[in-house]
Amino acid sequence: MSIDLTKFRIALIVPCYNEAQTIRKVIMDFQATLPDIACCVFDNNSSDRTVEVARESGAKVWQVNLQGKGNVVRRMFADIDADIYVMVDGDATYDAAAAPQLIRTLIEGDLDMVVGSRVTDAVAAYRPGHRWGNRMLTGFVAMIFGRAFQDMLSGYRVFSRRYVKSFPAHARGFETETELAIHALELRMPIAEVNTAYGARPEGSISKLNTYRDGLRILLAIVKLFKIEKPLAFFSIGFVLCQLIALGLAIPIISTFLETGLVPRMPTAILCSALVLLGFLSLTCGLVLDTVTLGRIEAKRFAYLSIPAASHALQPKS
Repeated sequence: MSIDLTKFRIALIVPCYNEAQTIRKVIMDFQATLPDIACCVFDNNSSDRTVEVARESGAKVWQVNLQGKGNVVRRMFADIDADIYVMVDGDATYDAAAAPQLIRTLIEGDLDMVVGSRVTDAVAAYRPGHRWGNRMLTGFVAMIFGRAFQDMLSGYRVFSRRYVKSFPAHARGFETETELAIHALELRMPIAEVNTAYGARPEGSISKLNTYRDGLRILLAIVKLFKIEKPLAFFSIGFVLCQLIALGLAIPIISTFLETGLVPRMPTAILCSALVLLGFLSLTCGLVLDTVTLGRIEAKRFAYLSIPAASHALQPKS
């Protein structure tokens, strides 16, 4: 049975920074696809006419003074009250016509997040290095958490209310997509990906993503989240490295001692002892923080479960 999407509160949330050239098309396309959708634009200190154009197109506009996409996402999730949230970048590169399919996938599967995985043949759709960087970062997350998305950095997503209202939102910049993915993986939420068409930016529209700076920030965010979410594994790496270095330095000392009964390299012997102690200290930190992390995840899980699932939370509008 087909789900009547007009009976439910659906919000389009659009983070924007200097998107005056494209924001009208984004709003008009989603309004044409989902006539009852509430269009909410969150402007992040644009210096062009983004705000004016968004309002002229029928969207309600919020101003976010703290610079960075992560700060905008944090504000969007806090301020907007809906049953289904459709988040899309304001650059007119994503297919609005795919929104109903993404939403129905979320509702029918009782999911918490559906990612619009980008599919394109246009060479100009990705800047040099972006496709490769996306694959590398996605693979890194899969290695750490055991599973990942095909397109972890997509800016086109549909969320349930329970996802949005349980998301901690620590990120400040473009690493927020990584945080969105890892939040779902950490709590083992039901999620899915749907292939969606992806196009190049219109001529004259400029991407705000810096390939190397933001790529490094995303990589550092993954390492930081690895430390926070998997502390035992993270600090065990330090333990193993310290023991291996200590063993490598100790082999000549032990060999000399067995032959002569002397320890001629006392500073190296002290360094080996210090490395062994440092390794065990790292392992102890991992064990302690692993217990703390388990308690924190349980608290986040309880907060997540306090909100009804999508199929129960979606009620007909009065």
